[in-house]
Amino acid sequence: MSSRLVARCHAEGSIGVLPMVLYFQAQAELFHSGRHHEAGAAATTALRLAENTGQHQWAALNRGLLAYVAAVEGDEERHRRLTAEVARAPVAPMQGAMWADWSRAVLDLGQGRAETALAQLETLAEGPGWYHVSAIRCVPDLVEAAVRSGEPDRARPALARYVRLDQRHLIERCLALLAGDDAEAHYLAALEAGGPAFERARTRLLYGEWLRRARRRGVAVGHLREAMESFERLGAAPWAGRARAELQAAGALSAAAPAPGRPTGLTPQERQIVQLAARGLSNKDIAAQLFLSPRTVGYHLYKAYPKLGVASRGELAALAGLG
Repeated sequence: MSSRLVARCHAEGSIGVLPMVLYFQAQAELFHSGRHHEAGAAATTALRLAENTGQHQWAALNRGLLAYVAAVEGDEERHRRLTAEVARAPVAPMQGAMWADWSRAVLDLGQGRAETALAQLETLAEGPGWYHVSAIRCVPDLVEAAVRSGEPDRARPALARYVRLDQRHLIERCLALLAGDDAEAHYLAALEAGGPAFERARTRLLYGEWLRRARRRGVAVGHLREAMESFERLGAAPWAGRARAELQAAGALSAAAPAPGRPTGLTPQERQIVQLAARGLSNKDIAAQLFLSPRTVGYHLYKAYPKLGVASRGELAALAGLG
């Protein structure tokens, strides 16, 4: 429908309507077709037309959508620029600001900062604009952030509203995250329901993590590898990195060779934790991403330091060859 509307606008010369129509086409590409690059192209054209015709509202909305795409791709510099432009816009409608807030949370979640993402998503989903598209669509992210932070109840009110929507692939994934040891049937139902490529890959990543914790390595590796390859095709670098780290922890993907002269002998779990710590994540954030306790993370770092020849986490970022 959106493609037909775009074609009609071109045929009739309705340039002033295109920023709105292209915005909805970008949403359709993003959330229904799963074609992130096409969504970004549509929103970029819409933004240029909105600026040229003085339509500040549609400029803000398309910038917010582009900020979300930048967050998925892990492009922090582009994300910061776009969200700052939304905030400085002559007209920044609630929807534009909410896109920006959602995108910040997705960026944090992709980088493993679950607790920071949780606070942002909870405010978004439970705030006065809870009925807007960003606040509704962010609920699956809210559930993941809450579960990873060890506070699943913080997501339940928003999920109770979300389950009334026709989004079976995402609802089943949310139920899987909240089901603990009984999650498998929900993960399988989520995968069977389909959905766009990015969401299927996220489900496979979560299911693979669950399988690895259940010591079902063989099945886990298949799902993790598919997730990593899907993320790489989409350009979703942080998410591909998470899947790659899980594969390394499962012993199914070799890490990069350590720098010359560096001690070796890290276990897969130690290497995974060290990689995250080197990126600046706190013990609590690492624990949330790996479903461990912060105390266990600290123990593994304590064991890894002598093997790496360092005395503190501050020295980790300078090490080459951590994968």
